[in-house]
Amino acid sequence: MIRIIFPLLFGIATLLSVPALADQATLAHDAPDSYTVVRGDTLWDISGRFLRQPWRWPEVWRLNRDQIRNPHLIYPGQIVVLDRSGPYLSIGRRIGGPLYEKRFPQIHSEEVDSAIPSIPMQIIEPFLTRPLVVDDAKLAGAGTVVATETSRVFMGAGDTVFAKGVEGSDVWQVFRPARPLVDPVTNEVLGHEAMFLGTARVTGHGRPATLKLVSSVEEIGVGDRLVVSERPEVFSFVPHAPDAQVEGRLIGIYRGVVETGRHNVVTLNIGSRAGLERGHVLALHRERGSVVYKDDEGGKETFDLPQQRYGLAFVFRVFDRVAYALVMDADGPVTVGDSVRKP
Repeated sequence: MIRIIFPLLFGIATLLSVPALADQATLAHDAPDSYTVVRGDTLWDISGRFLRQPWRWPEVWRLNRDQIRNPHLIYPGQIVVLDRSGPYLSIGRRIGGPLYEKRFPQIHSEEVDSAIPSIPMQIIEPFLTRPLVVDDAKLAGAGTVVATETSRVFMGAGDTVFAKGVEGSDVWQVFRPARPLVDPVTNEVLGHEAMFLGTARVTGHGRPATLKLVSSVEEIGVGDRLVVSERPEVFSFVPHAPDAQVEGRLIGIYRGVVETGRHNVVTLNIGSRAGLERGHVLALHRERGSVVYKDDEGGKETFDLPQQRYGLAFVFRVFDRVAYALVMDADGPVTVGDSVRKP
């Protein structure tokens, strides 16, 4: 059990630290006066009970920038209270029967992993620590499996492999550089998507080093690469729109399919260089193509039809020039080549 001291979820002491927007968040037509948080909820789910635009959560909580990037956490059993005059949301509790809104710090004891996440963690968890994108520099600095025990072609969990370039750490992730990530506009290679193979632990240092394969999801062989294992992070970023306009494309869907839908992971051709950060929400737009209009006199005109906005995606991992996002809402199929931009 860990004690977490927090002054009323997301810091009510800093109310009004976000400027009011010209267009206020819109309440859902059946928004309740209050809601008791239960295990399995997400910040997006809870926001969606009150708002038509769940990603506008920070506005109704009146969060400042630091709170959006590193919010305090909400826990099962707490009561979210709606003030319709804003609309505003805050945390309350029931004493006796009537709803009583807290306005003082409280000590809260909970298991760390019971806090409510921003989005469904069971979907994105494998993507938070595994090497997803490797550029030329990271690839050049990666370790390499140079031999397997008893000269077997492929190895799995419990087997021993030998590798070079694995100094400085005892725990490694094994991957295989897969398809190049190509920008559909410039045809430039943005990096290489890595195929995660498993994890390994150094049992003997040297050149080559000896490693035991701790886990494997695919067979591992000579030539496969290794990077230092990343520590898992608590993901609690609140959904929010980018400060500036961003324009990008879907360049891939996890597992190589060309279409997907809600609660699936997509790859974007923009990253931190374009100002993207974890927690950003982007609108999904599909191309409608072009049409040729023929008038009565035989003349022809070509019209590019406007794009159609059809969904939202939540960015949860960002690299220099590539990012991964989870499709949160979609009206129809999500397709490689679709556009993303600030909602």
